[in-house]
Amino acid sequence: MNHWEIKNRIRKRVAEEEGVLRKVAPLNVALCHPAPYEVAMSSLGFQAIYQEIHKHPLAAAERAFLPDNPGEYRRYRVPVFTYENERPLSDFPVIAFSIAYELEITGIFEMLDLCGIPILSGERTARHPFILAGGPLTISNPAILFPFVDGVILGEGEERIHQFLDLAAGAEHKNLRDKLALLAGCYVPGVSAEIPAPCRVLDENLPAASRILTKNTVLSSMFLIEPERGCSRSCAYCVMRGPRGGGMRTVPAEDVLRRIPENARRVGLVGAAVTDHPQIFDLVGGIVESGREIGISSLRADRLADHLGEEFVRLLAKGGYRTLTTAADGASRRMRDMAGRNTDERHLARTAELARLAGMSRLKIYEMIGFPGETMDDIEELIRFSLEISKIVPLSLSVSPFVAKRNTPLGGAPFEGISILESKYSRIRAGLKGKVEIKPDSSRFAWIEYMLSQGNDSAGLAAMNAWRQGGRFAAWKQAFGSL
Repeated sequence: MNHWEIKNRIRKRVAEEEGVLRKVAPLNVALCHPAPYEVAMSSLGFQAIYQEIHKHPLAAAERAFLPDNPGEYRRYRVPVFTYENERPLSDFPVIAFSIAYELEITGIFEMLDLCGIPILSGERTARHPFILAGGPLTISNPAILFPFVDGVILGEGEERIHQFLDLAAGAEHKNLRDKLALLAGCYVPGVSAEIPAPCRVLDENLPAASRILTKNTVLSSMFLIEPERGCSRSCAYCVMRGPRGGGMRTVPAEDVLRRIPENARRVGLVGAAVTDHPQIFDLVGGIVESGREIGISSLRADRLADHLGEEFVRLLAKGGYRTLTTAADGASRRMRDMAGRNTDERHLARTAELARLAGMSRLKIYEMIGFPGETMDDIEELIRFSLEISKIVPLSLSVSPFVAKRNTPLGGAPFEGISILESKYSRIRAGLKGKVEIKPDSSRFAWIEYMLSQGNDSAGLAAMNAWRQGGRFAAWKQAFGSL
């Protein structure tokens, strides 16, 4: 792979996209996602901000992503460049990062460094781009970003980005920082006195929807749209719960269906609690009966079991579902109650039955272990019940360690030791005896995520040091050990 092969690969991706926006404007923004293309372009939030920037009369956005193989870029001295016009990030007056969660922070370091832009904001001058951050991470813990960015828009940024662009189109670098600090929901390191409450978009500006369709993503050629935003539930570990997440705001089914373009053959309904939408039957029915495939980001077992039932799950099967996916998020009833999950064994067993009755090949359950107070008795309950479910329908368990997030009731909970988590993984594997497929997430990466989720700007600096030392686990341990 050489310089031209890298560019040709990008050009091939762009040629296969539908809906790319191009515009000549006084202010050009490099809109960046610190994840590879196939992940980033499956982000509805990223696509929503892309469209909002283009709606501004004075601004245009060009997209850039973390390279699939950053080492290739270093070897051939290729800077990260935009997909629309192949311009390096260093050419732009503004670079805006959309960041989903903590571990993506190293993608920011990589992208800036490949372009010769100092990673630390204190080492940049007025000739360097203004670095703006936004995205889901800003709801839980934006502090780890503070050493590296010039400003942060917290929470839902679709409206606030227009105010930022108004300022950026007419302000010098230093003045832009001072002016941004005056906007509600925005934080400027070294200028703002405190971290403000996150922004919340007016209901009339919902829903967000995809702009660009492409087969080269995790959600191949799927048009994404949100029938609801936020969540009315009270899961103690979730940053979307309660007032801070904005509550649950629904969009009428007819408005959602009207927004789906004719050329969209696959439609994804995105949200924290899509099956809680009061018109979910109408939504799914309208999409499936039009001959499209459907995907839903969150299927709640209690809703499937007690309210939606067999007819709904058969609709999903007609819309292309082969695996029904839900979440338990608690190894036992005791753990689920502690975490605020309104899910019991009856709901999960009924969901398994619905999957079998609809002719689906498998049930997949997302599970979390390592909640405060969890014991091996809870793990044994998980094993026992998983074996029971597997007798109804083939079962896959996707198991991840619990990672506490700030601004949640469990925000200060400790992380269970890596060795304890590994022993629980071993017991689950042995107990399931190959009768249930298990896909465990890395306990080591979960520990890194935890240290970042609980940290401040010092944790961000530790992340930079670990990245500079190669990013291996030993480097992270050493970096956090110095805090």
